[in-house]
Amino acid sequence: MNLTFNHKNKKISLEVKRCNWFSMVRGLMFCRRKNAPALLLFDFKKPRRMKIHSWFVFFPFIAVWLDDKNNAIEIRKIEPWRFSVALKNSFCKLVEIPINKKYSSVTDNLLSRR
Repeated sequence: MNLTFNHKNKKISLEVKRCNWFSMVRGLMFCRRKNAPALLLFDFKKPRRMKIHSWFVFFPFIAVWLDDKNNAIEIRKIEPWRFSVALKNSFCKLVEIPINKKYSSVTDNLLSRR
């Protein structure tokens, strides 16, 4: 699935994998950096405020929180073994992007725009 979102007045297009319930619970946990799954899209039906964590994620990843109009609310690099990461605002979508060689063009681009 192709996802286009706005960040700092620029459109960014990513090929993402929409998560089912089980994938949402698992996320990037217990994956190896080299074999981490595609860019994961957590799509919620209603805006929500919830925390994420990176327990049992053995590598850093980028989290991109989006509003209902696909505008980036925040982009953060999440380090492994973080107990809790929260936003002050509500969001509708979350994209988890593993930082590895496979996605380096995407991650380098997003990290340089923060």
